[in-house]
Amino acid sequence: MSIVVQKFGGTSVGSIERIRAVAEIVAKTAAKGHQCVVVVSAMGKSTDQLVAMAKEISENPSPREMDMLLTTGEQVSIALLSMALQEKGLKARSMTGWQAGIETDHVHGKAMVRHVNTDAILNCLNRGEVVVVAGFQGLSPNSEITTLGRGGSDTTAVVLAAALKAEYCEIYTDVTGVFTADPRIVPSARKMEEISYEEMLELAHLGAGVLHPRSVEAALINQVDLIVRSSFVDEPGTWVKEESTMEQELNVRGIAHDLNVARIKVLGLPNHEHTLTRLFSLLADAHINVDIIVQSEHDQETIDVAFSVAENEGAEAERVLQSAKEELNFVKILAESGLAKVSAVGVGMMTKPGVAAKMFSCLSEAGVRVKMVSTSEIKISCVIDRELAKTAVQRLHTAFGLDGHKETASGKKELNPSVV
Repeated sequence: MSIVVQKFGGTSVGSIERIRAVAEIVAKTAAKGHQCVVVVSAMGKSTDQLVAMAKEISENPSPREMDMLLTTGEQVSIALLSMALQEKGLKARSMTGWQAGIETDHVHGKAMVRHVNTDAILNCLNRGEVVVVAGFQGLSPNSEITTLGRGGSDTTAVVLAAALKAEYCEIYTDVTGVFTADPRIVPSARKMEEISYEEMLELAHLGAGVLHPRSVEAALINQVDLIVRSSFVDEPGTWVKEESTMEQELNVRGIAHDLNVARIKVLGLPNHEHTLTRLFSLLADAHINVDIIVQSEHDQETIDVAFSVAENEGAEAERVLQSAKEELNFVKILAESGLAKVSAVGVGMMTKPGVAAKMFSCLSEAGVRVKMVSTSEIKISCVIDRELAKTAVQRLHTAFGLDGHKETASGKKELNPSVV
């Protein structure tokens, strides 16, 4: 029998009624002859509630104790779902991340999975049990409980699918698949039947919240086929796989946006070969991810460097650099919040010119000033004022021909009835 891994997010298990609905989905999969491994998140907003309680006690709680606290949310979900499955007549066993053999590095709050020992899970499967695993968590080499960061349950599901050589991995959420843009902002956005790993990875990094970026990266590396689908509506989802065969004539497959962006400018840095190395090493040591980087050279003596970070890490990035002002020898730092990043993504960009020209022309006509630009073979990202993000996404979605169409199996476009 083939193994199938299914992951259910917090909204999917947000109540007892929803947990029973999830148990029904799992039971139907098991009835088809699959061995089922189910990964679940904490119920609804319970993680947020745990964080809030911690903040009431301490403004700066210990990362270790936060991991101890937050992992309890998933333990509630796995126990309740296992009970619901048992009530349906299935043999089911719940497992924490460490019981499931998920081994991580030492970093609390942002741990990376290093290895999965599948013995315990395989033993349960061979006994005919459905295994329900707590997402988002693992165990470090010195036996400390760790968490993988928010959204890490997606990563748990993918690494388990890879280690178990599962036939595929289903990511159940509150949306029916991957759309060409956020439907809440672009009503004419449409669901894609399939998308490549590379495109999905870019979209995930650029703000599309349907999948955690690390999970897509793990799926790409291990060639795990993913299906993103709804636990609320029974309809086909979106396949994330090696190569998309749909819409090959389109330069752009999707428009993503991220409203959590800040820009930091470091002015008057010495123009030395080691300057950038030291600057960004300080940020890396503080576990601050840097996105877009722009360097400008005034003369042979000094340079300015601007970079973007997540807005909720902007203050910490500024603090880290200010604390090293004497070492870095810069003149001053300018920090700007209230920004957003809008991005166009598509493998067609590699072979078809003109995407950048169309994007900048579209934004210019909409009165949107671009503050920073980043490009790769399959994406163009622009940092803009946050208040203009919605307009930018809508205009770009239209400009690149993504409005109100869907692809048939033959590749011909049809009007989408839900839009007309």
